Amino acid sequence: QVQLVESGGGLVQAGGSLRLSCAASGSIFSIKLMAWYRQAPGKQRELVARITSDENTNYADSVKGRFTISRDNAKNTVYLQMNNLKPEDSAVYYCNAILSSGYQYWGQGTQVTVSS
Repeated sequence: QVQLVESGGGLVQAGGSLRLSCAASGSIFSIKLMAWYRQAPGKQRELVARITSDENTNYADSVKGRFTISRDNAKNTVYLQMNNLKPEDSAVYYCNAILSSGYQYWGQGTQVTVSS
């Protein structure tokens, strides 16, 4: 099993920055990909960014150039640096881990609110 704990959400004004963290524990050796998703009220959960075990990254078009996903293997932590935040970035952000078996785990989510 894998446990994921997110932190770093909060309230920020448009144009501001936040950094989300996702600390993984448990069977972390079997994680092949980690990602950040978000879900706004009344909307489906959507992929924001993902990073593979060999640090290949992908981003949603809506966040390219503003968000950066990275990982610190020594700390078993994945980060999402969010710059130039917009009100439409407001959502609950979830950390996701996919194992080599194909099973996946989710964190509890952290709220990001961007005021205009």
